Amino acid sequence: MKFNLKFLLFTLFICTISIAQNKGTISGTLTDKESNNQPLPFANVLLKGTNISANTDIDGKYSLSVNPGNYTVIFSFVGYESVEKPVTVAAGQTVTANQVLSSGGYTLKDVVVKNTTSREKETALLLDQKNAVVIKQSIGAQEMSRKGVSDVEDGLTKVTGITKVDGRGLFIRGLEDRYNNLLVNDLQTPSNSPFKKIIPLDLFPTDIVGVLNIYKTFNPNISGDFAGATINIETTQPKNITKINVGFGYTTNNNLKKFLLSDDANTTAGTFGLLGNKRELPEVFGSVPSGRKLSPDEYHNAYGDRNWDVDQTASPLNSSIGFLHSQKFNLEKEERSISYIMSFNFDNKYIFREGVDRTFNLGQGNYDNNLYNTQYAYQTTFSGLAGLRYKTNRLNLNFNSLFIQATESKIQDQLGYTNSLANVTNNLIRMNQFEESKYWNTQLFGDYKLTEDGKQTIKAGGSYVKTGFQQPDRKFITGLKLNDDEINMSYGGNNLNRQYLDVSGNFYFSALAEYSIKFGDKEKMNNLTVGYNNFINDMESSYRFFSGRRNIEKNYTANLNTISTEINQDIDNGIVYVQEESNGDYKLKLNQFVNAGYFNLYWTFGEKLDLNVGVRAESSTREIKFRQLGDPFGSPYRTKNDDKLDFLPSLNSKYALNENSNLRASLSKTITRPVAMELLPINYINADGTSESGNSDLLDSDNYNVDFKYELFPNSKEVFAIGAFGKMIENPIERVFKPTANSGGQITTFKNSEKAIIYGAELEMSLQLSRINESLSNFTFGFNTSVMSTDVKIDIKKQGNELENSTNRQLQGASNWIINSDLKYDFKLKKDWKNSMTLVYNVYGDRIFAVGSSGMDHIYEKSFSKLDFIWTSNLSKNIELKFSAENILNPYYRKELGKDSTIDITEDSLVLREYKKGVGFSVNLGYTF
Repeated sequence: MKFNLKFLLFTLFICTISIAQNKGTISGTLTDKESNNQPLPFANVLLKGTNISANTDIDGKYSLSVNPGNYTVIFSFVGYESVEKPVTVAAGQTVTANQVLSSGGYTLKDVVVKNTTSREKETALLLDQKNAVVIKQSIGAQEMSRKGVSDVEDGLTKVTGITKVDGRGLFIRGLEDRYNNLLVNDLQTPSNSPFKKIIPLDLFPTDIVGVLNIYKTFNPNISGDFAGATINIETTQPKNITKINVGFGYTTNNNLKKFLLSDDANTTAGTFGLLGNKRELPEVFGSVPSGRKLSPDEYHNAYGDRNWDVDQTASPLNSSIGFLHSQKFNLEKEERSISYIMSFNFDNKYIFREGVDRTFNLGQGNYDNNLYNTQYAYQTTFSGLAGLRYKTNRLNLNFNSLFIQATESKIQDQLGYTNSLANVTNNLIRMNQFEESKYWNTQLFGDYKLTEDGKQTIKAGGSYVKTGFQQPDRKFITGLKLNDDEINMSYGGNNLNRQYLDVSGNFYFSALAEYSIKFGDKEKMNNLTVGYNNFINDMESSYRFFSGRRNIEKNYTANLNTISTEINQDIDNGIVYVQEESNGDYKLKLNQFVNAGYFNLYWTFGEKLDLNVGVRAESSTREIKFRQLGDPFGSPYRTKNDDKLDFLPSLNSKYALNENSNLRASLSKTITRPVAMELLPINYINADGTSESGNSDLLDSDNYNVDFKYELFPNSKEVFAIGAFGKMIENPIERVFKPTANSGGQITTFKNSEKAIIYGAELEMSLQLSRINESLSNFTFGFNTSVMSTDVKIDIKKQGNELENSTNRQLQGASNWIINSDLKYDFKLKKDWKNSMTLVYNVYGDRIFAVGSSGMDHIYEKSFSKLDFIWTSNLSKNIELKFSAENILNPYYRKELGKDSTIDITEDSLVLREYKKGVGFSVNLGYTF
């Protein structure tokens, strides 16, 4: 029996060798004519009349093993013109068949990607979706350009389950900013603001972005800190282009009307947002508070003579300018190339908001504050990107440096009453605020093929980030408004108060190192990845207070906009003086160190089933150093430490029902870390007495996630997908109100609830309307929606929950439904005059802004809808014109107290905040050299 078995195996071996020797090989490289003949990955190569096919790899290469004979090879890619090429194959020989493909039309697509690439075209992203295992969505530079998207935040609102909330960032699957995370080129990155989990994505112009990847399910090679989504921004890859853009915008009730600017903002420096040095803390106060009282000379030297003045002007049009230049040089040897990119963008906006601004006394039915809020905000954003790339057939090395600066000069007038003093309705609070944030991210990253065939690769990178957030010389005037120009005021109380908030990111370093090996069947290989990444965040904050104190009682009437003259005289005459009143808690420090190791296995089971399984071990150490209110300035810091080790497993699977449809499933565990200002023991105080206070006892949330998805690709330009998801969140973080004494000012803080259960469904489609009627062949309709239900469990007996109204409710910050849709029409006026018109609609449902307590219902952020129209016109090969009309419906943005309070509400209106944004019109002209 042994002899027979050995003989059989030997015979099979000889036959296999004989057959292999009788075969030949067809191989080659596909390149993209539209991208200067760069490699075209994931394209299809098919032998006509057979089932023999392959996809090109990341470098555009393919290989087919065939019997000797004559064949016709069909090269194709979604949205590109197919090409047929005859070849003749002899036994034991390799025939090289290279091909260049040129593109056709493009469509909006939902994306699932196995190998993240820098492909910026919609067609490439769609094919990635069809072939991959891990679920994510992507939007490329091409689609953002077609839809007239000017920044990353707007671009992401075109993706399923994502909405934008004015001033509060992105909500994904109904979950707010704290549940999201951000990567730049696969490297973890911090926020530029302590009030937000991730840097506001409207600061990223689309010129510097190649692809936006949105991970809604977890994979071990990305951070475990998310429940909504992780967003990975791939900066644009260098290509031969020089382009300049100039744009202008007008928003109804915002531009070409009366506008207020602080005296220092109404200057050339102010136009470019360069006011940080002018408003920084005067040196006379030193680096450590001492209760210093300024003499008149010290006051004038520190602040000048017009520091309270406000200029009434007229707001011009919004404007923007951008410059992009990149160049690629092909080197002769070893398929090497070197390329560089540089991009600069500047834009400014004039924003006007007016409407009611109210708070209720907690546990009572009357207003604490009843104000009418008028805001004038001038915003600037500057961004710059410089990058170098060196590429060979095995090495891909990148260096990027990205700088973003954002500023806002704001004048805010609140008119009405505070502290329940309803008999005084003309009390005026004026805030003069300048806010500046800086973000500088320098990265070095790349990958290298350890073997010629690319089966073993390493990827590594590092990122060093410096951030800064300042509100220097944030100052308040209070008094009684007599008419449009004059105010009656006296010194004392909260009048002439100043604040200096400085949150500095000393350094933020993140790194990754990853090894991958492919093995198994050549046509459908398995892949094992092991890796490590980390980040270190070291930051500190300083929050100092200064008050105008009276020596002599004085009451007077003055022009509100030029009141510095009166104040200067009273300073000189000793009637009033400025003194620091900071407390021992003015400064704190945060250091956080997260280390993570992971492995990820991609395994194929036959032709239909693919699995991706892995685990991430994430160790975090967090130390907060702080002093309490009454501690002496020089006393040792108190410390609060939080050390944690999380094991985060994941399972992703794809089952191909047929060539055009897939079933997907995902199981995972993730965590959610709090936003800095939710965690740090800082009490951020507003002029109207309201404040926001951090909670250093917050715990990380543990998230258990499940996702299912069915997707159908009727043809190369359409997709239909439906999915279901569920989450169980332990210790969810929520915004609540802290009890105060009667009329003590509303305090917002944060706490952990016990458990939240979330389940929902998502539907997405992108359809060519030619399936309805051929006359509609130029129309494409896109639609996506998310619906979900949330249930939070509350233990009323637990400390901190005593004032909760019930044992269960909806999750704070979560909308029950979201809808995004778009209708696109492509047409030509002349041969080279291409046009694309897109109508985009977004709407989200009501959600809890802050949890109600003491018998008062929750405060709800009301449903808000947005309708935009974009017309992109390529007037010639070099000239592109974009026109957009935004927020056409111009609905009210509102926050309201719910109608289910168990105490009597004595006020007529439950509306707490209300304003309109206006309808925006913009024109952008781009010229490509």
